[in-house]
Amino acid sequence: MIEFLSLKDVNATHADELKAACSRVIDSGWYVQGKELEQFELDFAKACGVKFCFGVANGLDALTLTLRAWKILGKLSAGDEVIVPANTYIASILAVTENGLKPVLVEPDESLNISPVLIKAAIGPKTKAIIPVHLYGQLADMPAIMSIAKEHGLLVLEDSAQAHGASRDMKTAGSWGHAAGFSFYPGKNLGALGDAGAITTDDAELAQVVKALRNYGSHEKYKNTYQGVNSRLDEIQAAMLSVKLKYLSEDIQKRREIAAMYMSGINNELIQLPIDKYISALTLKSHVWHLFVVRSDNRDALQQHLAKSGVQTLIHYPIPPHKQQAYEDWNDLSFPFTEQIHNQVLSLPIGPTLSLEDAAKVISACNSFNGNG
Repeated sequence: MIEFLSLKDVNATHADELKAACSRVIDSGWYVQGKELEQFELDFAKACGVKFCFGVANGLDALTLTLRAWKILGKLSAGDEVIVPANTYIASILAVTENGLKPVLVEPDESLNISPVLIKAAIGPKTKAIIPVHLYGQLADMPAIMSIAKEHGLLVLEDSAQAHGASRDMKTAGSWGHAAGFSFYPGKNLGALGDAGAITTDDAELAQVVKALRNYGSHEKYKNTYQGVNSRLDEIQAAMLSVKLKYLSEDIQKRREIAAMYMSGINNELIQLPIDKYISALTLKSHVWHLFVVRSDNRDALQQHLAKSGVQTLIHYPIPPHKQQAYEDWNDLSFPFTEQIHNQVLSLPIGPTLSLEDAAKVISACNSFNGNG
């Protein structure tokens, strides 16, 4: 069986360095908010091209705490509207509702990322922010989105959970908006060995607030400026991430090589390949291929066929947020393209340890699909 992604193999590649980093933390006797976190924050900020980075417990907290900080700073208020993609993982929306803000769902364009044209149409008098999601590792159309935001005085919070290292026009994911949230969930292009996340920004005022919010609302021990939370990236995960950050560009290049094979090799009218809005992505460092997602009207049969051919696949994601029980008040809303996407998408194996031989087998299995499982 060709695994979708073997985290064991991914981490085995750097096993000696990861174990040494872990031992270094254990021997230090300092496990929360120490030198490992400080160094990773500096290195990741530099990698993203921003002034500030703050490690938090996970990607959802990164989004939630940034919106909360903007409320504290008076830039957002309860009931304000935040434009979010209808086609996204639910975390993008949970962060909005957790802060008493109102999500306004917007359909994607053919790139499967949020449509700038529809963003503009959705702006109303209560709109205060936009959360573009760089889905599957492809940047949303940030030049257009930032232009719209500037025209209407809106905040932009990038959901960069799937886009570590993606860039366009010499600007990296995490540096386009007024702030960004990252996830380092183990399966991400830059993955920890547990839950982890980060906030990036160039805004010094915002940085001071989120730095305190993640630590009980405190800048100084036992003095609490805000009603904060405990959302701190621990020393061991920071040390793990520092090791893996050194190899991020190399890992992305391997993903691009496999994606290029898939794009040129899969030739089946029953399978729609990803539409890369910036088609030069394979050479111009835009798409980082966190996921390689195809579409098919016979998705379930395709998945069965690939399983029989020894290829493991996953579905990202089977149910759109507005059809989830968690948001049952939205269940009657209609977002036809989003709903179509969620019924069609299938993620093929891709990752830095997938061999080119196995990638060729995936291509062969896709090309032999005739519509039957």
